[in-house]
Amino acid sequence: MARKSLIQREKKREKLKEKYHLIRRSSKEQIKNASSLTEKWEIRAKLESLPRDSASIRIHRRCFLTGRPRANYRDFGLSGRILREMFHACLLPGATRSSW
Repeated sequence: MARKSLIQREKKREKLKEKYHLIRRSSKEQIKNASSLTEKWEIRAKLESLPRDSASIRIHRRCFLTGRPRANYRDFGLSGRILREMFHACLLPGATRSSW
């Protein structure tokens, strides 16, 4: 189980991303359409003044059940360990466990 403070930090980043998403997107469009270099710098400075955690690249996927940050499968939202346990317990329909 991940520390609760780390999970809460990720939730805070999600909220910031949603809050500043439109501002970031419009600023990037303005940079593409800017004609002069100084105009691009001004827009870039505005973009850099936004909170760092509002960038979508800073969000890390975590396991839905345990909060584990590594070995996550996007299709299920679970870590590999939990996914394997669910396969063995036949909780995921259509999934077959491998054994050799």
